[in-house]
Amino acid sequence: MKTLSHLFVAALLLLIMASLAMASERADHFEGKPADTLEEALANFSTYNARLAEIIAGDQLDTLAVFEVHQLTYTLENALEKIREELAELAEVLEEVHVASEHNDGETVQARGRVYLKTARTLLPE
Repeated sequence: MKTLSHLFVAALLLLIMASLAMASERADHFEGKPADTLEEALANFSTYNARLAEIIAGDQLDTLAVFEVHQLTYTLENALEKIREELAELAEVLEEVHVASEHNDGETVQARGRVYLKTARTLLPE
């Protein structure tokens, strides 16, 4: 009986230690892979979406799988933030092209149009 109570206490201590470890990881969080360029963001977006699809394809997720999803979402969030920033800038450049075209400003249309197309082609290669 004494051995059983020792096992119970040991199991309880292990559970508490695991909870504390998870809580400290929760407080620290993860950084995820950076997305300093649109190309990096798109590569990470593609790679980590594929990993997410693999993980969630099963019938049930165990704790390790859920934890892995938690980790990879940081990289996806970084990628989406960079893509969002780039799309906002792309919209601004397109507006410059639009306004220049209204004013028959061929020089600006050409210069800013090239900038627009460079980013647009990065998003959707021809």
